[in-house]
Amino acid sequence: MLDPKQRIDELTKLLDQYNYEYYVLNQSSVDDATFDNLMDELILLEKKYPQYKHKFSPTSRVGGQVVDSFKKITHNISMLSLGDVFNFDELKDFDRKVKEAIGSDEVSYVAELKIDGLAMSLSYDNGELSYAATRGDGVTGEDVTSNVITIKSVPLKLDIKEHIEARGEVYMPKSSLEGLNKELIAENKTPFANCRNAAAGSIRNLDSSIAAKRKLDSFIYYLVQPEKYGIKTHWEALNFLEKNGFRVNKFRKLCHSFEDVISFINEVEKERPNLEYDIDGVVLKVNDFSKYDLIGYTAKTPKWAIAYKFPPKEVITKLLDIVFTVGRTGKITPNAILSPARVQGSLIQRATLHNEDFIKDKNLMVGDYVSIRKAGDVIPEVVRPIIEKRDGSQKEFKMIENCPICGSQLIKIEAMHFCPNKDCPARNIEKIIHFASRNAMDIDGMGEKVCEQFFNQGFIKDIIDIYNLENYKDDIIQIDGWSNKSFQNLIDGINKSKTNSLERLLFGLGIKEVGEKMAKVLAKIFKDIDTLSKVSYEDLISINDVGPVAANSIVNYFSNQSNLDLIEKLKSVGVNVKYLKEDFINTSNYFYNKKVVLTGTLSKYTRPEATEILENLGAKVQGSVSKVTDIVIYGVEAGSKLEKAKKFNVLTLNEDEFIEKLNSNNN
Repeated sequence: MLDPKQRIDELTKLLDQYNYEYYVLNQSSVDDATFDNLMDELILLEKKYPQYKHKFSPTSRVGGQVVDSFKKITHNISMLSLGDVFNFDELKDFDRKVKEAIGSDEVSYVAELKIDGLAMSLSYDNGELSYAATRGDGVTGEDVTSNVITIKSVPLKLDIKEHIEARGEVYMPKSSLEGLNKELIAENKTPFANCRNAAAGSIRNLDSSIAAKRKLDSFIYYLVQPEKYGIKTHWEALNFLEKNGFRVNKFRKLCHSFEDVISFINEVEKERPNLEYDIDGVVLKVNDFSKYDLIGYTAKTPKWAIAYKFPPKEVITKLLDIVFTVGRTGKITPNAILSPARVQGSLIQRATLHNEDFIKDKNLMVGDYVSIRKAGDVIPEVVRPIIEKRDGSQKEFKMIENCPICGSQLIKIEAMHFCPNKDCPARNIEKIIHFASRNAMDIDGMGEKVCEQFFNQGFIKDIIDIYNLENYKDDIIQIDGWSNKSFQNLIDGINKSKTNSLERLLFGLGIKEVGEKMAKVLAKIFKDIDTLSKVSYEDLISINDVGPVAANSIVNYFSNQSNLDLIEKLKSVGVNVKYLKEDFINTSNYFYNKKVVLTGTLSKYTRPEATEILENLGAKVQGSVSKVTDIVIYGVEAGSKLEKAKKFNVLTLNEDEFIEKLNSNNN
C-alpha cells in the first residue's frame, strides 16, 4: 500500500503544477475530470491524515476561514500611487520631463495595461507566502491572506528561498462578474456596479469561502527591490516574475521611442472591448532602474512612471429633474435626476450640479438630453446639453428660494445658497454623519449608511442621541444585518470615542471654518472646551492660524445656547472635552517646541504621519522655511525648501537622522 504521506506529497505537487498550467500559463496537460478526481482523493486523504496536510495545500484554494477583522500590515517600502495624464499632450510633457531629468533623449519605457482592480502586495519567505496585503494608504494596508490564497493564479510557494515581495492587481474577470450578479439578483440582493467594486468587496469579505466562489484573478506587475536579484530594468523584472510562477500580463511592450508608446496605446484602445477584464488606461514606466533617483519622486508619486487614463466615455441620457439636498453647513446642492444610463460599468441615475451658476453656465434645462461621463472614471458628471435635441418641452431652471426640507428662506453667499436654520432636519443628519466620521470622532461601525438608517428609524435625531443608542438595542438587533455581536461592537466604538482628545470633538461639532488643522491649534492653545467657549474675537484673531472669518464663526458658535446645551449633554454622558496629547509629551524631547518643516518624500512615513508624530512630541510643523525655522527634515526630491534652509543656516536632518532622533526620544 502506498504511504499516505508520500501520496499526499505527490498529489499536492501534481495539483499545484496543474493549477499553474491552467491559471497562469492558460493551458492544461490534464482534463477537468482527471483534475477533479485527484482533488477528491487529496481531500479524503487530508481528512484521514490531517498531520500530513501541507500548509498551502491545493485544497486551501476553496477557502473556509472566517476572521473577525483584518489586521494591519505596515509595508516595508511604501506602495506609491501613480500620477495621471488624460491626453497625449500631457503624456508628451511627462516624456519631456523624464528626458530633462536624465539629461538624454535616449530613454526606454515599459508600457503595461492599467488593470481596474485592487492593488495587492505579496510577501514570501523561505519559499512560502507570508502574507498578502492591500495597498491601504500606501504605508499601512490590511492582511487579506486568507482570501488571496483562494486566487488560483497567485503562487503560494516559490523556488526562491530568500525574501521576495511582488505587487500587482487582484481583479474580477467580466465573466465572473456576470455570473455573480445573476446570483445576487436571483437572491433579491443588489448587484455589483463593476468589476473593481466586486473585486474589492470580495477581498474584504471576512469569509474566505465567499472570495473563493467569486473566481478572482491576478496580474503581477512590480518586483520590490529588484537589485537584490541583479536585475537592472523593469522589463527584466517582469520576465523574472513570470519565470518564477507569477501571472504577468503578456499584453505589454518595451518602447524605445515616444512614437512606440502612442502606437501601443492606440492598439490597446482598439482591443479594450475584447479583453476579459476591465482596464482604465496604460501605465508607462521608465525601464532603467538606475535612472529612478535622477528622475525622482513627488510626495505621493514616482516621477518615473505615469498612468495614461483613457478619455471618459460619454453617454447620452435625459435630465428628468433637478432636486436639492442640504449639507451639514446648510449648503444647498442641486442634483441631476437622470434617466438611468450605464457608463463604464456603473448605472448612473444622479449627478451633482454643484450650484446655480454651474447650471446656468452649462445652459441646462429640465427635460434636456445631456451628455454624461464619469470624471476620472469615478464621479458621475453632466458634461453638456444636447441643444439640437430640444423640442420646446424643456423647462428653464429656476433656483429655489426656500429650503426644501424646513422651508426657511435661503441666503446666498457668493455662488452658494444656504439654509440658515440650524435646526433643519436635513442639516442634522449631515452633522451626525460628520461627527461620527473617521477624521472626527472616528466611531467604528457608524458609517454614512448606518447614520442614515438610524436617523430614518428615529433612533437618532441629533448628535447626543448617538450616546443613547443602547436604549434601542432590542429594535436595532431586529433589523436585517444586525445582531447582538454587531450591536455590541458599535457600542464599544461609541464608548471608545468618549476618550478622544479635544481636537477631534471640535472638528466633529462642525463649527464653520474649523477644519482638522484649526481644531488642533485651538485644542492645543485653550486645552479644554470651557475655556475656548469664553474666548473673545480679539483673543482668537491674535492667533496666527485664525483669521477674522474663522474667529467670528467660533465666537458665534459658542454664543448659541443650543450649542452650549449640546456640549453640556456630551459632557454628561462622559465625552472628554479636554486636550489630552500634551499630558503625554516629554518636554525634554528633542523636538519639543521646535518649528519644523518637512520637505521631500520620506520612505517610512507619509507627510501626514510624520506631521502627527512631530506634533505629538510638541513640535510646531510649518509649511515654509524662514529664518525662525529650527529644523528642516528632508527626504527624496527635497527641492527649494532644503536650499532655503541652507541659506538661512537652519539645521537639516535627513530621514535616517530624523528616525535616530525619534528613537532617542523613545529610549
